[in-house]
Amino acid sequence: MFIQVIQGMCSREEELHELADEWLRDLAPESVGWLGGTYGVTDDGMFIGVVRFQSREAALANSARPEQARWAARLAALCDGPLEFHDCDDVTLMLDGGSDSAGFVQVIRGKVDDPSRLKAMMADTTLLHELRPDIVGASLAIEPDGTFTETVAFTDEASARAGEAQEPPAQIQEELAYAMKGATFFDLHHPWFASPR
Repeated sequence: MFIQVIQGMCSREEELHELADEWLRDLAPESVGWLGGTYGVTDDGMFIGVVRFQSREAALANSARPEQARWAARLAALCDGPLEFHDCDDVTLMLDGGSDSAGFVQVIRGKVDDPSRLKAMMADTTLLHELRPDIVGASLAIEPDGTFTETVAFTDEASARAGEAQEPPAQIQEELAYAMKGATFFDLHHPWFASPR
């Protein structure tokens, strides 16, 4: 799997959502290898899109389509500044990556010097799901320099906040402290999702 993270300031959330719906209706059917996406805008206007493809090659083929280029130009014009793109070949899913019925999504961007340690923590789904049943799935996308984007889907925000307030076991607390040191959290209170039909 390949994940591309798109990020940029946007004060026109409704128009952005409409443009995303247009892509799903008009461009998605011909997008080979597209697996879905998670999108949202934070309270301070940061747009985040986490888009999943079968492979980097599929993502590049999609970007090369003239109609995709025209749509991307319209997306850029809607935003308040330049968009950042983060391409990640190293992808780990927890609980199938999440659910399109999630009521709250938290996107975490950080950097670690040992990505395998972070991936091992994601792989231990049994313990994590016992501790945090409010988590319905997550994806971890890692760039070559150790920069990561973790996308965590929750049943709803109230359950997520209640889960945060619980003290995890010492070992998990240590791993979380390692992974989240210096990380930035983006709360998507009204996320939207897209999947192939």
